[in-house]
Amino acid sequence: MPLELSELAGGLPIAASFAMASGINALREGRRRTSLNEAMHELRRPLQGLALLLPGGTASPEQADSCLRMAIAALEELDREINGEGFAAAAEPVPLRSLVESAMERWWPRAEASGRSLSLKWKAGDPTPRVDPIELARALDNLISNAFTHGSGAVDLEAIEEVGVLRLLVRDGGCRDRHRGHRLRRLARRHGRDRRHGHGLRIVRRLAAGCGGSFELRCSSLFTVASLELPLQEGRR
Repeated sequence: MPLELSELAGGLPIAASFAMASGINALREGRRRTSLNEAMHELRRPLQGLALLLPGGTASPEQADSCLRMAIAALEELDREINGEGFAAAAEPVPLRSLVESAMERWWPRAEASGRSLSLKWKAGDPTPRVDPIELARALDNLISNAFTHGSGAVDLEAIEEVGVLRLLVRDGGCRDRHRGHRLRRLARRHGRDRRHGHGLRIVRRLAAGCGGSFELRCSSLFTVASLELPLQEGRR
């Protein structure tokens, strides 16, 4: 019996080490799968935008160019994820109004195809928050996409400049589908932990955290409001 116990005691660290290594590998694989799904999610969206633009032949050069730029950026990110190349997003002063108007250009075809309106209310001057422009464009696209996919009625964007803060709001008439509404509220509460869903919200939260801002999503059957706050630098103009 003492020999058997010593063998068992000697085997426990090996088994524990093996279990720990397996757990670490599973965690790494899960994170990699999440990153790849997110990259594919970001590639799929601009391609869908191009699919809406091209058949009718009514796309403006600006609309097509905007979608192509987003698709190329997403493809580059997917390549980095597959090949394991590191990449640090470059923050820079971004002329916000032109970036928001480009997002509007990309989503007008979706609004027209769904018979819904898309409008912008600008209550800011010419702010230039210091962020990565591609990440901010992706965040805006995801908030607008969520409004069209999960929400109802008109989709309204609003930019409000306050002391030291720029607030971007995306509103719609709420989620009428009970199942989708429940999933959206769950993702809002769980901070995007579901690896199969919520890629867009993770991108928005990552942007907000990276620049010292904040993000809040409030949703119900009557309204949905996504609020992204970005800090503004002194002497930005």
